[in-house]
Amino acid sequence: MPRYAILAIGAFDYIYSKTGNMLIRYRPDEVVVVIDPEQAGKTANQVLGWGGDIPCVASFNDAKDFSPTHFVVGSAPPGGVLDDADRTEILEAIQYGCNIINGMHVFLNEDPELFGLADKNNAVLTDLRKPPSPPNFPKGTWKNRTFPVLQVVGSDCDTGKMTTAWEITESLKKRNRKVEFIGTGQTGILLSGKGIPIDAVVSDFMAGEIEYCLDQLPKNTELAVVEGQGALNNMDYSGVTLGLLHGSMPDFMVFTHEPGRTLDVSDHPIPDLKELMNMHMDLLNPFKESRFLGMNFLTLKMDDELAEQTCSTAHEQYNIPVTDLVRFGGEELIDSIETAIDAWKIGRAHV
Repeated sequence: MPRYAILAIGAFDYIYSKTGNMLIRYRPDEVVVVIDPEQAGKTANQVLGWGGDIPCVASFNDAKDFSPTHFVVGSAPPGGVLDDADRTEILEAIQYGCNIINGMHVFLNEDPELFGLADKNNAVLTDLRKPPSPPNFPKGTWKNRTFPVLQVVGSDCDTGKMTTAWEITESLKKRNRKVEFIGTGQTGILLSGKGIPIDAVVSDFMAGEIEYCLDQLPKNTELAVVEGQGALNNMDYSGVTLGLLHGSMPDFMVFTHEPGRTLDVSDHPIPDLKELMNMHMDLLNPFKESRFLGMNFLTLKMDDELAEQTCSTAHEQYNIPVTDLVRFGGEELIDSIETAIDAWKIGRAHV
């Protein structure tokens, strides 16, 4: 079993260390330490609200006490680049003999100093955002798929799209459904072991790459769950969102949002949620019909009573199941998805 040290200098909180946070949530037995000098002396649970007694330390030198075997770049800064402080910690980890897992847009295997040091110390450098070569161009194979696709979308970046997709996948697997998760970012790929780093793909091939991933799934797949990226209304990342939407051509969608967030991460007002949901369906309508099966809210900043009331109010407003899957579970949402899977099968049988 790997022993992960997570690098999140100045970024270990519930949003900015997404990759590290999800390892802590879904692989807690494998994470041994977090590196962030601003949180040194605290535990993961004290910072995030989950993660138990996983300690935070100031540097990799301190992390050595926990005998890590793998070193994960756990934060996701805008642009996905490494700064000097990160580089210093990575160099120390390589010298120690750790394998490095990197989710940034800068590829460690193409850095002569890091690559040479890794080779000398028998360390493996893994660049999660390295796109495939040669690329795959879209062929329109969605027209002949033998299973439906559900894509998770949202009102902004950092609204829990990966978490939502993962929770849906795991919940359906517990019901013995044959469900496949398609990771589209570094965190989803790291957790699942497969997928495509869609924001590292040249725009002409975005749709083709996600289409290709879906084409490789087993023939007995009952549902493919695609991790969403960005947001159509976020001017910085909308291109990635649209390419992913038109490559997936989802039959169903689930919408994510953080209640109370009025500005997106680029400081622009977030539009009305119904308007945003309609926007997604409008962009798919020239090709196929799609619909929303539910909403998943990120309610981490709310107390239980307010979170429950917020979900209940949204359920009445939008007439679809609304929950926080991590906090409350989501039987009604998962029931809705199962019903949609079965109806899709029946509809296909009559085509």
